[in-house]
Amino acid sequence: MLAPGIRAVGFDLDATLFDHHASAVAGAEAFVTHLGLAPSSDLTALWFRLEDLHFERWRAGEISHVEQRRERMRDFLPAVGLPRPADAAADEYFAVFLAAYRATWRAFDDAVPVLTELRAVGVPVGVLTNGTETQQLAKLEVTGLLPLVDVVCTAEGIGVAKPAVRAFEILAARLGVELRELAFIGDHPQHDVGAARAAGAVAGLVSRKADARAGLREALQEAANSPAGKVGAIDAERQ
Repeated sequence: MLAPGIRAVGFDLDATLFDHHASAVAGAEAFVTHLGLAPSSDLTALWFRLEDLHFERWRAGEISHVEQRRERMRDFLPAVGLPRPADAAADEYFAVFLAAYRATWRAFDDAVPVLTELRAVGVPVGVLTNGTETQQLAKLEVTGLLPLVDVVCTAEGIGVAKPAVRAFEILAARLGVELRELAFIGDHPQHDVGAARAAGAVAGLVSRKADARAGLREALQEAANSPAGKVGAIDAERQ
């Protein structure tokens, strides 16, 4: 299935294998409704802006994972005319979102078929994700992806996050390959694709946007032509 020299494939999780956006939209709309407000595109956009802002602060080590959730509540609620919550209240508010978010977890349609094909020809599969151990493992389990993955590296579990080269080094080591033998697939041009190539792997970009869709197979094909090396199309014979 893979070209000579490529012996393992790593994947990002959110927006690559797992449809985080759809679940987060459902969670945000349920949360807004809980507040007695009507869901709207503006409120959903605000939710995602705050998610991006404070999750990046957590990734950079500025605040804890719990604190980034609280900070999102502290910014969102005053923006819709509600008081800035204390810690306990912020946790309770976020739990409303989290329940609806978890209830709609799903993998993208191509995730199970592609991982199954890789495993069928003996290619080790890993996940490298900037998330917490418990939640990211739960996503893989609920969506049915966990049995198809050999190695899971979370930022919390390995103590380093993408785009650090060390994160890719750990993934490759746990998959039992050199970085030059690894293909990595993700949705972020810098944190996934650029960082993987800088580390010495080949890489391809997934896009789940309706106006520029590129799934896992297309990303694997891109990796075949990436500067760091070559990886064959998914339906090619492994040498």
